[in-house]
Amino acid sequence: MDKKVTTRTVMSMKDGDKIVMLTAFDYPSALYSERAGAEIILVGDSLGQVVLGYESTVPVTMDEMLHHTRAASRGCSRALLVADMPFGSYQAGPQQAMENAARFLKEAGAESVKIEGGVSMAETIEFLTRRSVPVMGHIGLLPQSVHQMGGYRIQGRGDEGLRILLDDARAVVESGAYAMVVEGVPAEAARLVTESVSIPTIGIGAGPHCDGQVLVYNDLLGIYDRFVPKFVKRYGELGAATEKALRQFTREVKEGVFPDEEHSYE
Repeated sequence: MDKKVTTRTVMSMKDGDKIVMLTAFDYPSALYSERAGAEIILVGDSLGQVVLGYESTVPVTMDEMLHHTRAASRGCSRALLVADMPFGSYQAGPQQAMENAARFLKEAGAESVKIEGGVSMAETIEFLTRRSVPVMGHIGLLPQSVHQMGGYRIQGRGDEGLRILLDDARAVVESGAYAMVVEGVPAEAARLVTESVSIPTIGIGAGPHCDGQVLVYNDLLGIYDRFVPKFVKRYGELGAATEKALRQFTREVKEGVFPDEEHSYE
């Protein structure tokens, strides 16, 4: 896809070509993600863990998200650039959410924001979408609610879990979101959600039936290895390759092999 991807483009892909979304955090990761053909680049608050070394996404601040979104925007010209609203930037109410979402669009180059929560965030999502802020929803496992959930637990299991998931999905649609992430739910539950809503679903740990898929850049490339979720497929082992290269550099410096004549000026 060579044309600029917009929210309308994404909505038109419902039940059509699979949507590819990659979570990137800076200029090079956004640049390579776009070159690879991703329709959406999400500057995810997962950067808290895979870039900043936090134990969860909860500590991530607005300033950190704005900084990384600005960097990613410089490598993103065709894909739709979405910024995660970090914990504490929207939970106080619609007005707080509007003020912070506006900063992403005005200061950081984002073209949309993502908000975790379904029924509980419906009022906020509607408030934003009515004020020209495109919103991507996020239901199922909510990483920002890790303490309330008692860990990263699969959602949507059993009759009650499925009912809650479907209620959340409907609330996101009715609030005006153009797409939603469905995370950490059984494949069959994700299928039922996808078939029941009119906007695209983008799965992560939600099986093959969603309208698109997303993985974290550092996870799929094997850069982050503190924890590898079941749903992550490693398409590369750049972490190991990086360590090997750095060890060789260290050895050559210690042994006086580098720099040699080839890498020195006359």
